[in-house]
Amino acid sequence: MPHKSASLDAMLFDFDGTLANLTIDFARLRRKITALAEPFLGEEPEPSDLPVLEWLDELAMEIREFDHALGQEFHCRGRLVIQATELDAAREAALFPFTRPLLASLRAAGIKTGILTRNSTAAVKVVFPDVLACCDAFVAREDTPKVKPDPAHALAVLKLLGVAPGRALLVGDHPLDIQAARNAGLLAAAVTSGHSTREALAAAGPDYLAQDCAELVARLCEDYVLAHPCP
Repeated sequence: MPHKSASLDAMLFDFDGTLANLTIDFARLRRKITALAEPFLGEEPEPSDLPVLEWLDELAMEIREFDHALGQEFHCRGRLVIQATELDAAREAALFPFTRPLLASLRAAGIKTGILTRNSTAAVKVVFPDVLACCDAFVAREDTPKVKPDPAHALAVLKLLGVAPGRALLVGDHPLDIQAARNAGLLAAAVTSGHSTREALAAAGPDYLAQDCAELVARLCEDYVLAHPCP
């Protein structure tokens, strides 16, 4: 695990709730997946605490056990439902005012920046059309075989940046992001700009906890975790 006082070479950011306001209604999305799964299973699926992507995979596997083709069809249709929901939500979303200036100032200070998201590239680009020009690496759901909290997702970003895990920090708005950082060997920072409560984030044990990314970077500068000149 990286040492908290080490200076950073890179910062990795989640997208929804971290760099942009979070507008996806996950409860409604779960209802859509439930309705889609019922005719395939012959009954309403049991509720699950899994994130929606993983729950969809689990349901598809269950259906494949008795009919592989039906399982494949359900999985494809479920992914389309998720994609459509993301795109609808993206049309109502917006970047936080600090996002572009913050990314630019970090890069100007020699800090590499990466964005990793369980969202799709298409949805992100509705909100952030110049995302590829504003960061050094961008890895969306379709760019990696396994999404966070699997370590492969963050490690794919670090490979593009050419930075070791011990020299990077991952910032997110959900306990899952803290888990992703731990799994990949990065420092973890949490921000309360999404839907997770401060209490829930604190319970997940991040190295840093702030109101948003702007406040976080200011604190990292004060603690000399970001090398000077500091943004």
